[in-house]
Amino acid sequence: MSDAATDAPALPPRAAAEARLFGPIRARLRLAGGLSIAAGLLWPVQAAAIALVISGWVAEGVSAARLAAGLGAFFGAALLRAVLEHRAGGILFVAAESAIAAERARLIRRAARAPSSAGSAALAALAVQKLQLLAPLVTRYRLAMWRVSVLPLVLAALAFSLSWVVGLIFLVAGPLIPVFMALIGMAAEDAAKRQMAEVGSMNAMLMERLSALLDIRLLGASERAAAAFGARAEALRERTMAVLRIAFLSSTVLELLAAVGLAMVAVFVGFTLLGVIRIGSWGGSLTLGQGLFLLLIAPEVFQPFRDLAAAWHDRAAAAAVLSELDALEAEPRVEMIGQGAAVPPLPGRFSLALRGAVAALPGQSVPLPDLALGPGEALAITGPSGVGKSTALAAIAGLVPLGAGAVEVCGQRLGPETADAWRARIAFVPQRVHVPDAPLGTWLDPRGTGADPWPALRLADADALVRRLPEGLATRLGERGGGVSGGEARRLMLARAVMAGGDLILADEPTADLDAETAGRIIAALARIRAEGRALIVATHDPALAEAMGAQEEMGA
Repeated sequence: MSDAATDAPALPPRAAAEARLFGPIRARLRLAGGLSIAAGLLWPVQAAAIALVISGWVAEGVSAARLAAGLGAFFGAALLRAVLEHRAGGILFVAAESAIAAERARLIRRAARAPSSAGSAALAALAVQKLQLLAPLVTRYRLAMWRVSVLPLVLAALAFSLSWVVGLIFLVAGPLIPVFMALIGMAAEDAAKRQMAEVGSMNAMLMERLSALLDIRLLGASERAAAAFGARAEALRERTMAVLRIAFLSSTVLELLAAVGLAMVAVFVGFTLLGVIRIGSWGGSLTLGQGLFLLLIAPEVFQPFRDLAAAWHDRAAAAAVLSELDALEAEPRVEMIGQGAAVPPLPGRFSLALRGAVAALPGQSVPLPDLALGPGEALAITGPSGVGKSTALAAIAGLVPLGAGAVEVCGQRLGPETADAWRARIAFVPQRVHVPDAPLGTWLDPRGTGADPWPALRLADADALVRRLPEGLATRLGERGGGVSGGEARRLMLARAVMAGGDLILADEPTADLDAETAGRIIAALARIRAEGRALIVATHDPALAEAMGAQEEMGA
């Protein structure tokens, strides 16, 4: 089988995603395609066996030996054909699943290392729902393209050897089908893209509404939210029905052309055997055996086109997914430094220094303050919103690359070789708390050391909070921290940072949106943590927190 046949379903606008996805499994795809084509080429053997048995029986009566030979050839070829088809299908299914699993893992790793502007709901829809739509591209569409590129031509050549009229019918009717399919496919692909976009939008809307469910109820907006969700669901239904209409239209066009082609072959063979038509075959009229053979292979000439039509919608949906993958790949991102691997902590005495550092973000550069920090020291990074305080924390953690200057940690330059080990010595407290669906005690121990969490909880003023939870450390708070307030969730985050056992804690706006009393408890907890010998850097707008840290660096001044 040629490379042209193998690469037949090329999708130029999505070439990069397709090559990345199917490149590692290309050898298996070729093997499966060859097996499937070999199975298809066994049908002429079966058709010839049937035609010889029936024509012999009509002409002079069939002997037992001839009948046994014909039936043996027919059932033997059928058995071999079934084995080949089963093997080809198994190879394609495993190959498709492995390719999709690899792409899903790559998508998740990329999102973790370099988040994109796409929301978590859109990424979840892509990873869970949309990527699975690529499987039929391998198991059905590619297979149909391979069979279309070989089987109709071989069967048409066999038909030409007996009747040039039948061969001509196959050559004229067959190529018309891909022409109409291509025309319909343009509309199908556009409709599939709109459907995929609507799936992502609906997932994003669902995540947003679920996260704000309590506020929606308090504001009495439940009916309005349900109506908006219903409207979005109706829009998805309309997009889906548009895709299905095009799929049914393509199948109808194919069946019409195939039916016309089969009818023309049947009429020609029938009238030729009756002696009405005396042209169209080589060396005289067709025999009964030849006519039966032509009638039996005629449906198989059009069957690959039927399979292609059935898979055409799969191709359109897969093309939309591949386009989305390419767009996501081309989106500017901020790549973290290092591999994000679990490694031993960076050796040496703790120290941190920024000198002329400039964070390199897509389309902009953010100058960072020069600073130096030692064990047990604290620093507040202040400044107006949008000036880059959170970016400074990310750069210190090695989550943002530098365009100029340097970050020195433990006497070494922060780079790909030291970033993972440096991150093993720090802990990060984000502004937005995210708690996985796991027991609280497991979540509080990010290093998996099995240490007693109560000293850290007392240090963070969160011990009483955990004791009053229904199941204590076995409680599952859920991703939104259900059952605890914002201030309580941040105190739990501080306890987790202490449990991580690092020398430095980075806290992003730890008192934001909190009342004075709750913020005061956070500030007191940070003071106790510092007194234990840990260094602190906080990004904040809170004057009280900045004053408690002592040293301050103002950005944007």
